[in-house]
Amino acid sequence: MAGTLFRSMFTNTLTFYKCNTAPVRSLHTATVSYAARKGTRAKARAKKVKVEVTKVGFIPHNQRGKDKIAKSNVSKHVDDTFKPESKDDVYPLKYYRWVVYSVEDAILAHRQTHHPTMYNVPDAMVYAQIEFNMEAAKKNRYVDSFTRLSLLPHLFPRDEERTILAFCKGSELIKEAMDAGATMAGGTDIIKKIQEGQIKIQEYDYVVAHPNILTELVPIRGLMKRRFPSLKTHTLNANIAETVKKFSGGVQYRVQKDEQQQDYGSVEVPVGRLNMEPKHVAENVDALLKDLQAARPKRDGLFITKCLIVSPPSKEKLKINPFVHVDKTLSKEVQDDSDDEGEAVAATA
Repeated sequence: MAGTLFRSMFTNTLTFYKCNTAPVRSLHTATVSYAARKGTRAKARAKKVKVEVTKVGFIPHNQRGKDKIAKSNVSKHVDDTFKPESKDDVYPLKYYRWVVYSVEDAILAHRQTHHPTMYNVPDAMVYAQIEFNMEAAKKNRYVDSFTRLSLLPHLFPRDEERTILAFCKGSELIKEAMDAGATMAGGTDIIKKIQEGQIKIQEYDYVVAHPNILTELVPIRGLMKRRFPSLKTHTLNANIAETVKKFSGGVQYRVQKDEQQQDYGSVEVPVGRLNMEPKHVAENVDALLKDLQAARPKRDGLFITKCLIVSPPSKEKLKINPFVHVDKTLSKEVQDDSDDEGEAVAATA
């Protein structure tokens, strides 16, 4: 009886839900989902870059890339002594060595090309292009790039004007500095004006001083910074007139070491003008080469390797023999002292 009643109630309940339930339409999303997944995967595959890895044998760290450097870098030290000398005035440099001139003959040759009928620059500037072997005294070390200031015996007009501030005490020293070419010279009065801001040190190209006023310059050392006179920079000297002349009329140049070939260095320095006496230009070249030779490392072999005389706008380069003016090798006594060379002139390869 109870089982029959339960089955009857269950059947009636199912009938009620079937009659009152609204039909639900099924959504088919399989195609849309597949298309979305397909586009995402295609984009992901497109972003991937195929990298081909070529396996090579083991190469020591100091040998890696050596072949590339050897192919890209050609030695800039050119030696043409193996070529024959030309027997006439017309010859290709590919087969014959350069003709070596004296400085006087090089000036006369440049005058012909700068004649009014050609370049028409009779007072053109004359430059000395000098090449160096930058090897230091110790093996696998090279001389760093360096800057020097050389006072040539014969001054010539240049396109620059230098201003010099000279510190010294005493009317005689002040007069000597002004006569030598200083823009301004004085003692405590100038120091006071600098402290008050009436004079700006940055307006002067060089600052030199006499030792008798060095202690009084200490209060303005912070304003001068690296321009404070010192023996190392040759801006502190008892001969104030000579120092002013050197910085006002001297030629400043920088010997630059090549970044790719560390044993090669070069510099281009003005040595005069074409309208000067050729002998005076030769004396300027002689003084310049001797000043450069003083910076050579204490080792055997050449330091100055080549010297050319050029005069723009002409592209002609005339070779001279630098060893007429300086010694080709060091004396044995100097070579024996090569172990005492300071680290300041050499850098690790």
